[in-house]
Amino acid sequence: MKKVNYLNNKDLLDQIHKSKSSYCSFIDAKYSDYDLIVKDIDKINIRTVAQAKRNKAKKLTQIDYEQRKKVNPKTKLSECEIDYRKIQKDDLVFRVMTYEHVPDEPGRKRNPRTVADKKEKVNFPPFQHFKYDRKGNLVCIGKSHWEGGLHNGKFNKEAGQATNELARMWMKLCERYATRGNVRGYTYNDEMQGQAILQLAQIGLQFDESKSNNPFAYYTAAVTNSFVRIINIEKRNQNIRDDILEMNDMMPSMTRQTQDSNPKTKPSQNKFAKKKKK
Repeated sequence: MKKVNYLNNKDLLDQIHKSKSSYCSFIDAKYSDYDLIVKDIDKINIRTVAQAKRNKAKKLTQIDYEQRKKVNPKTKLSECEIDYRKIQKDDLVFRVMTYEHVPDEPGRKRNPRTVADKKEKVNFPPFQHFKYDRKGNLVCIGKSHWEGGLHNGKFNKEAGQATNELARMWMKLCERYATRGNVRGYTYNDEMQGQAILQLAQIGLQFDESKSNNPFAYYTAAVTNSFVRIINIEKRNQNIRDDILEMNDMMPSMTRQTQDSNPKTKPSQNKFAKKKKK
């Protein structure tokens, strides 16, 4: 099995891209990769074309450098540098974020505010890939959440799945987070990990590469929220158990006893016990 650095943004982005591509349909598999992300097709102009050329040149330079380094470890990155001005415009691929090919779903939200609220719900922001043809016209070469040909195919939001490597990264991230000093002592640590993995499976592909290139921070925030949610639920359940025990003149948990004996801590909010005393 290939060894993967689970905390590496580069590997995470690569697996996210492969996972999203499994939900897409392209006229050729080589067009699944893109050189620049734009919000609208009208944003493809001289400036964005130049930026896409720079991105593609940087990517090709890195690939060439890694290949040469395997043969000669002393190879320098500057020796593999590719001039972006030599890249042709019709070799570029643009990812356009659009809901154009997603069917409408009236009534999904009571007060729709965005285009996404009026469309069928999908597991990640939809997009289309465009490139210039030989005549200089932009043509669509790929669609997300699509099955079959671009003209005779159909919308399908369940056509793909997350890669096994990405799923392992999610699990490893949760396991590593569970070893932190502020959460590893809880007896329900396994429940927190399970909730975090479930949360990542639901929102893992919603990461938008057009807004950030740091999926690790996005995933860590989701895992943190999942852990805190379970802690709050367990604490609320523990308070209910302690209230019932005190109502029946039984010994509550050590946490409640410590709170009641320490005047600096917040006093017990035992409504049942108060009613009984009255």
